[in-house]
Amino acid sequence: MNMAGRQPTPPRRRPVVALYERMIEAIRDGTYPPGSTLPTEPRLAAELGVSRPALREALILLQEDGAITVRRGVGRTVSPHLPPRGFEYLKPVEQLLSDGGHAVTTALARAYEEPTDFSTQHLLLPGTSRVRFWESLIEVGGLPACLTQEWAARDETLAELLPEAAEAFDGPAARNSSMLRLLLEAGRALPLTGSSTIVATTLGRQRGEQLGRPADSPAVLVIQVVRLDRTPLLAAKHMLPPGAPALPVWQAR
Repeated sequence: MNMAGRQPTPPRRRPVVALYERMIEAIRDGTYPPGSTLPTEPRLAAELGVSRPALREALILLQEDGAITVRRGVGRTVSPHLPPRGFEYLKPVEQLLSDGGHAVTTALARAYEEPTDFSTQHLLLPGTSRVRFWESLIEVGGLPACLTQEWAARDETLAELLPEAAEAFDGPAARNSSMLRLLLEAGRALPLTGSSTIVATTLGRQRGEQLGRPADSPAVLVIQVVRLDRTPLLAAKHMLPPGAPALPVWQAR
């Protein structure tokens, strides 16, 4: 499941991401078909009407995502097998679980807390920080489908890299939305990326009570980290009980 850092200056990155998306669409519509060699940088910049520095950054993103390959003496070649649509974009867990249906997110906790081993490890926190912690219950079709625990990067980091997210976390939408959803909405023009680990486990007493299942019920735990370039902005645990809707796990960048 998709569910990312480079010391960016967000306003500067937005044109690069927009150019990246234009080139992805140009590859998909056959302008630059899979298996073809891209034009030289000067010609490509002229065709797209962009500067070479911006083009170069977009090409780096395309290479990192596997959309193009670079070989000495050959140039940049469009990959013969592109990832399916959706691969380029992270999605909120509510959206993945509901599959276009109706999901309800209920806030169980919205607080600041001392770093835990989990948040320190995944958000690279100093030991003296206090960070946002959210716990939410996501219901789909009226049934508990996921218990989500989320930790955000320090407010100072968010204020520097994505101040819109910090504002959203303090706004009214926080009561009925996951932290991930608000983060993605605030950073829609930025190259956010994510990685996840999936583990088989059991619910345990407390989570079983929250999800309305026996404590010894088998469950799937998804551990997710979202980054902007190399800086982690969010770390989460998504606990999926028996009977939860299928969760697409191919959607990783």
